[in-house]
Amino acid sequence: MSDTVTPQKPRRSAVVTQGAERAPNRAMLRAVGFDDADFDKPIVGIANGHSTITPCNAGLGQLAAAAEAAVRAAGGMPQTFGTITVSDGISMGTEGMKLSLVSREVIADSIETVGRGQSMDGMLAVGGCDKNMPGAMIALARLDVPSVFVYGGTIKPGKLDGEDLTIVSVFEAVGAHAAGRIALERFRDVEAHACPGAGSCGGMYTANTMSAAIEALGMSLPYSSTMAAVDDEKRVSAEESARALVRLIELDLTPRRIMTRAAFENAIRVVMAVGGSTNAVLHLLAIAHAADVPLTLDDFEELRRTTPVLCDLKPSGRYVATDLHAVGGVPLVMRMLLDAGLLHGDCLTVTGRTVAENLAAVSGTPPAGQDVVRPLSEPLYPVGHLNVLRGNLAPEGAVAKTTGLDAPRITGPARVFDGEEECLAAILAGKVQAGDVVVVRYEGPRGGPGMREMLSPTSALVGQGLGSTVGLITDGRFSGGSHGLVVGHVAPEAAVGGPIALLQDGDLVTIDAARNLLQVELDDAELERRRAAWSPPEPRYRRGVLAKYAAQVSSAAEGAVTD
Repeated sequence: MSDTVTPQKPRRSAVVTQGAERAPNRAMLRAVGFDDADFDKPIVGIANGHSTITPCNAGLGQLAAAAEAAVRAAGGMPQTFGTITVSDGISMGTEGMKLSLVSREVIADSIETVGRGQSMDGMLAVGGCDKNMPGAMIALARLDVPSVFVYGGTIKPGKLDGEDLTIVSVFEAVGAHAAGRIALERFRDVEAHACPGAGSCGGMYTANTMSAAIEALGMSLPYSSTMAAVDDEKRVSAEESARALVRLIELDLTPRRIMTRAAFENAIRVVMAVGGSTNAVLHLLAIAHAADVPLTLDDFEELRRTTPVLCDLKPSGRYVATDLHAVGGVPLVMRMLLDAGLLHGDCLTVTGRTVAENLAAVSGTPPAGQDVVRPLSEPLYPVGHLNVLRGNLAPEGAVAKTTGLDAPRITGPARVFDGEEECLAAILAGKVQAGDVVVVRYEGPRGGPGMREMLSPTSALVGQGLGSTVGLITDGRFSGGSHGLVVGHVAPEAAVGGPIALLQDGDLVTIDAARNLLQVELDDAELERRRAAWSPPEPRYRRGVLAKYAAQVSSAAEGAVTD
C-alpha cells in the first residue's frame, strides 16, 4: 500500500450504529442480520445492477453475491440494493432509446440516494450495460466514500462460419439485407448466432470503452475491464474488488483522491489508444463534473493529438475485447503509454498503489505473434480518433470518430431529417446516395429528449456499402458500435436554436476531421435570416421523467449533466 494515505475515524456509519439514542436504528439492522459485533464493522453498500433485461447485466447478481460474501469475510457488513438498466441494444431505434441516457442520471441518483441516506462507509458498484458504468461513477464521485467499481464483463463473440459476430453485426445485416447484399438465410443466421450468452457487447463499444476508462481512472482493479462475463476469473476479480474496498475504507482513500485531473487525462489517453466510443467523451465530462474536476472538449482534442491508436478492435477493426484481454488487456496498453511518457504514473488507484506501482511487473512490449495491440512504432493510427469539430454548425463543438476511414472528409448536399425514424426509413428505401450528408436533428439531450444513439441509421449505411461515402451529423449520439463518417453531439442542439436547426435540404455541408471543421456553406446573414424565421418546437413530453430531464439537462458539450 502507498504510504500517502492516512486512516480517518470515526466511521460514517457511526451516526446510525453508535450510542443509546440509535437503539431503534440498530433494531432495524438486527432484523437484516446484524449482531452486537457487527455494529463496529464498516457498512459496505453493494449497488447491484442485475437484471434479465439484457445480457449485459444478466450475470451481475452472481458477482454481487460473490462480492457480498468477500466483504463479510474481510470484516465488513455488506448491504446489497438494486439499481436499474435500460438496454441500448434492445431499445435502439425505438422511443425507448430516449430513456437510455436518462437512465445514467437515474442510476447515479439512486446509488447516491441509498449511499447517502444509509450513511454507508463504502460502496461497491456492480454494473454491466453502457449507462450502469458512468451512472455509478457519477454517484461514487458525488458520495466520495471509499469505492470500487466492478465491471460485469464482456460477452464472448458469436461464431458463424469462422467469423466473429457481435450485436453490431446484426444491425449492419439489416442494411445489407435491405440492399440485397445478403440472403435471408444468412440474415437470420447472423441474428441467431451474434449473442451467445451473458456479457456486454463484445467490441470496443461503449460498455468496454467505459470499463477501460474506469480501469485507467484507477477506480477498478487491473485487468478487470476486459474479462469475459462467463469466465470464472470475473467472479474472482469481484471478490478481490470487495477485499480491496475494505482496505480502502481502513485507509479512507476516497474517489476524489483517485479521480484527479491527471487520472482523467490517463483515462482519455487509454480511450484513444484502444479506439473507444464517442460516448466516452460525454460520460467522462459528466463524471469529471461530479468530481469537481475541470474538463472540457478542448482537453480531449489536445490529448488526442499526442496519443496513438494502438488496438485493432471492432467496430472499425478486427478484434473484440476478449482478444485484447488475451494479449495483456488494459494494463499492457497503459504500460506502453507510461513508457512513452504519455501517462501519469503517480495517480493513486483502488489497489492503494499508484498507476506506476500497479504496472511495475507488466511488460510494455506487445506479445509476438499477435496484432491486436500494435507496437508504439507501428500504431494503427498515429493520433487519436475522437476529433472535436467546430464551425458554424457546431460553435460549442461536436465529436467525430475517424477510425476505419481513409479520407475523413466530405462536402455534400444535406439530407435533413427531424428524427431517427424518418432517417432510417429513407436509408432503407434507398433514398440516400453516395456523397450525401445526412442530418438527424431534434435528437439532442433536450430535444429528443434523451439524445438517442443513431446505431440503426449508421449500421444501415454500412450494410448498404455507404459507410465511407455518406456523412451523417446529429445532435444525438452514436453507439460505440457506429463507424463511418459520422459526427455526433452537435452543440448547440436544434431544440435550443443551434445552427443545425437552420439547415435545409441541399445546403452544402462539410465534415473535415483533418481540420476539425463542421460547417455549412452559408454566410452569417443567411443564417441570421433563417434564425429569425425559426421557432422552438413544442415539448414532446409534458409529464414524467423525460419532461423533467428535458427541463434540467445541459448541453452535450458539458456532458449532458442534470445538476
